[in-house]
Amino acid sequence: MKVLVIGGGAREHALCRSLSLDPDVTALHCAPGNAGIAEVAELHPVDQLDGGAVAELATGLGADLVVVGPEAPLVAGVADAVRAVGIPVFGPSGEAALLEGSKAFAKDVMAGAGVPTARSYVCTTPAEIDEALDAFGAPYVVKDDGLAAGKGVVVTGDVEVARAHALACDRVVIEEYLDGPEVSLFAICDGTTVLPLQPAQDFKRALDGDEGPNTGGMGAYSPLPWADPKLVDEVLETVLQPTVDELRRRGTPFSGLLYAGLALTGRGVRVIEFNARFGDPETQVVLARLKTPLAGVLLNSANGTLADQAPLAWRDEAAVTVVVASHNYPDTPRTGDPIEGLAEVAEQDAPHAYVLHAGTRRDGEAVVSAGGRVLSVTATGSDLAQARDRAYAAVGRIRLDGSQHRTDIALKAAGA
Repeated sequence: MKVLVIGGGAREHALCRSLSLDPDVTALHCAPGNAGIAEVAELHPVDQLDGGAVAELATGLGADLVVVGPEAPLVAGVADAVRAVGIPVFGPSGEAALLEGSKAFAKDVMAGAGVPTARSYVCTTPAEIDEALDAFGAPYVVKDDGLAAGKGVVVTGDVEVARAHALACDRVVIEEYLDGPEVSLFAICDGTTVLPLQPAQDFKRALDGDEGPNTGGMGAYSPLPWADPKLVDEVLETVLQPTVDELRRRGTPFSGLLYAGLALTGRGVRVIEFNARFGDPETQVVLARLKTPLAGVLLNSANGTLADQAPLAWRDEAAVTVVVASHNYPDTPRTGDPIEGLAEVAEQDAPHAYVLHAGTRRDGEAVVSAGGRVLSVTATGSDLAQARDRAYAAVGRIRLDGSQHRTDIALKAAGA
């Protein structure tokens, strides 16, 4: 099988790493990729938002499967363009990807499907914003309706901060605050069948102790030793399957990766948000634990044959990933700094720990930072404590001027 992965972040590196280990994959390509992905896949320059260009590249390569990683190309309809030339593609249509592309659309689908979520208001005027903020009170949860690379949500006790964020958005969803721990659960779908993966937890805040601004994610771990063993079955029954059934009923079947961000509240499971693609950094830990070869599962999704898929096999190991971010992230990050220590990790920590590249590029012989989140250092172990120790040992070998990372990823869970 020849596979083309679209994207250039750590999620795509994790996908490419898993696909490169799949004996059924005979050729692996990635566009545009990054410095780390170049070690396992052949890179190609492409505008990943240009469906015609992606379809032309896939055709020229003779790809048997295209995997679209990021949300922006999915919302832009890139998967539709690839399907139109007859190539199987893992990823929802532009219409179905609105589940992530519009918070208001997602709320409407959840209402139709009877999926439990936070009460909310969709606001477009200052008066509506003030009314919604007053109705819910602190802490205020304000979400940009559109795509914002994981940084469009503000949760604050300060009404002026909440109002300022809301006024900066064209359309905004203001909703009740959901208490309780958060869980990310991915499911592979083909429009009808829903195949859940193992749950993970990510860390959105920039600083230790869940302080600082929201980011795209500073680390993750899986499994969740504190979670109810029946959680996956419950979410499949009350959230994932009803959502896929509702989208099919509306004539916009969802094929690809459905990501449910959940809050385990005192009143039960509630959906915080849906994404239409693998989450970053949770993908890094979930795929580290997946034993079943990946390509066939994604192809079954693309071909509508997930019902024929054998049950997924999982490693007993735990996995932890720690994000190394640029100076000043999540504000305007500094880029172009050389990254050192990658060879040391490969020599001293493999195979239990490895580095997945997010925002990197080659500059001659050097690898330099090229984004806010630069690396996802991922490790496995017999339990979370061992995986965590291995991940942080590898992080300690990496040198990137001004870089930052959280020191408390999976700390509480490892002690559980």
